[in-house]
Amino acid sequence: YSTCEHTLARRAREAHMKRFCKAQAIQRRLEEIEVTFRELEKQGIKLEKLLRDENGSPADQQTQWTNQLLYLVQKKNSLMTEESDLMIAVQELKLEQQQGQLDRKLRSYMNKEETLKTPEDHKAEQEILAQLLKVVNERNHLIQIQEEKRLSEL
Repeated sequence: YSTCEHTLARRAREAHMKRFCKAQAIQRRLEEIEVTFRELEKQGIKLEKLLRDENGSPADQQTQWTNQLLYLVQKKNSLMTEESDLMIAVQELKLEQQQGQLDRKLRSYMNKEETLKTPEDHKAEQEILAQLLKVVNERNHLIQIQEEKRLSEL
């Protein structure tokens, strides 16, 4: 292997580890969100029961329960938005990994001497290039979705 190939292999391993750590952090956060969803659901059920069953409660008590319920709904919506963002990040990580793999495959074909390439090599190179373009377009689509979400939140 040349120094360049060693450097590329090392960078690929580093990128893989970085994606792996990020994926683990995302997975942990998704699990935390799931637990929080369940807790919010339980609290919401309790508040709904209180609101339904306590017709004789003072108006300010019912208002307080209603406000608490609205707060829970707002918090749940916020968590759903975060979960959606995390799912997009997961998809982006997968596409990033695919792109890296396809880049390496394409580079191996492109580094091959033109006179030594078989028709199968040319065909494989074109297929990899097409797959790479597809992955790049999918990543671009995810970026557009994130940008649209960001603009709609403003």
